[in-house]
Amino acid sequence: MALRNVFGAIGIATLALPGLVPVAAAQTAPATPAALAGVAGDWLVVPRRTPDSIAIGGIPRSFRLTVEGGTVKGLFRFNGWDYPIANWVARPDGHAFDLTGKPPFVKMRARATADGRFMDIWIGDEVVGVAPFLARRVTATELAAIERSAPRPDNMTKLPLPAPRDLGVRNLAPVPPMGWNSWNVFREAVDDRSVRAMADVLVRSGLRDAGYRYVTIDDGWQGQRDAAGVLHPNAKFPDMKGLVDYIHARGLKVGIYSSPGPVTCTGYVGSHGHEAQDAKTFAAWGFDLLKYDWCSAGNIYDTRVEMQARYQIMGAALQATGRDIVYSLCQYGLYDVGSWGNAVGGHMWRTGGDSIEGDLWHAVDYRFDHNGDARDAGPSAWNDADMMLVGIDGLTPEEYRTHYTLWTMAASPIILGNDLRVMTPAVKAIVANPGVIAVGQDRAGVQGRRVAQAGATEIWSKRLADGSTAVALFNRGAAPAAMTVDWRSLGLPVPKRVRDLWHDADVPAAADYTVQVPRHGAVLLRAS
Repeated sequence: MALRNVFGAIGIATLALPGLVPVAAAQTAPATPAALAGVAGDWLVVPRRTPDSIAIGGIPRSFRLTVEGGTVKGLFRFNGWDYPIANWVARPDGHAFDLTGKPPFVKMRARATADGRFMDIWIGDEVVGVAPFLARRVTATELAAIERSAPRPDNMTKLPLPAPRDLGVRNLAPVPPMGWNSWNVFREAVDDRSVRAMADVLVRSGLRDAGYRYVTIDDGWQGQRDAAGVLHPNAKFPDMKGLVDYIHARGLKVGIYSSPGPVTCTGYVGSHGHEAQDAKTFAAWGFDLLKYDWCSAGNIYDTRVEMQARYQIMGAALQATGRDIVYSLCQYGLYDVGSWGNAVGGHMWRTGGDSIEGDLWHAVDYRFDHNGDARDAGPSAWNDADMMLVGIDGLTPEEYRTHYTLWTMAASPIILGNDLRVMTPAVKAIVANPGVIAVGQDRAGVQGRRVAQAGATEIWSKRLADGSTAVALFNRGAAPAAMTVDWRSLGLPVPKRVRDLWHDADVPAAADYTVQVPRHGAVLLRAS
């Protein structure tokens, strides 16, 4: 998950929706009475997959809109916080407006459905791809009843912050971690049984031996704190220590999820003010990785200094347990995180928002230009492009390979997000390709870079530990393209051997190499 501090999937502190590109230019138009009347009323933000739900993660998020003086006014409400709406403008493809207040303002887009029952919502200044959020029209009475029944988290105030210091990160992730995460498949429905099942498939399928070692339980496992403040799992996880032992017995490692805020992205209990307690609990259960998601902390803390301090608190707490726990900073690439992620004890950090929300190809395409600073990357310092979409409906097999190639060249952690129980042989062939995995897991820890670009085509290069070079040819365009690698123009000697890793075959080793690359396609070469 990523920027979810208010919407449950992407937070309002961002000014553009990661992973999507404009599908149409929007021109302003006069706000007609009919256009305004179509959005007036009360709207409840709901999961797109289950639009009849009453909330995301048990915490209602709502728009209350009225027409006043020829424009729309109102509030976005979340967790007792009200964000005033300003600058509402009707456009041919919907509406544009700003949320103001705290955190700082963010531009939004909205478009009501033809029947007036739902409203699509985008974060950013354009209508882009598939809207990641959906709002359902409700009556004022319904909304009031829903909000009265919602839990209100405590401790929504700033706590003391430590002075910044370098914690001295330990080399617990010498190569980018590989594994599987529960969020894309199960979301809040994750439970003990499903996690055990996925661990078994990792072993049975051979993926464990291919390098996929981490099984991470994302949001939705948390119960309540007892009188002493100790956090317990909910009823879906009756024996967390037993679950961890089960996974460890299969030669795997286990990850868990929390937030530096009072609540997580979907409304479960966060670690705010309980970092030392929770770190001890995670260590006692035997966890090997913590994914720490900013979420509701963004409703309290506003600056880079504050964010860095909140992550430092948990980093120090994890180190104090004495257990080796990989620390994954899920804060969407904000505030140049690569420059300070190691200092707070982090081993990997996100470079943007969630990949799973919205149009999946655009989510992949976005990462070509948002992979963090390659100078920050290296052993135990990985720019994390988010969970994999390979095996999830919404991409073609060619796009799967392009996606995997880009993550590999970017030295990103490779965390699968598909349902391993129904994985097809074609999908397994992609995620288990040994030659491609070897490039991603190369011990040199070098993050690849774009070295040539012409229109929608790009060539990336990545130096490997044995002196060879991985070269990727990407075609981001909508039509096939002939691409040529001229080794000398890339500053490389003419290779003695060139291997096409996706086809597991040698190609001519000459001064240049030309190949037809499909639309949204990729070719991955290893030259030595």
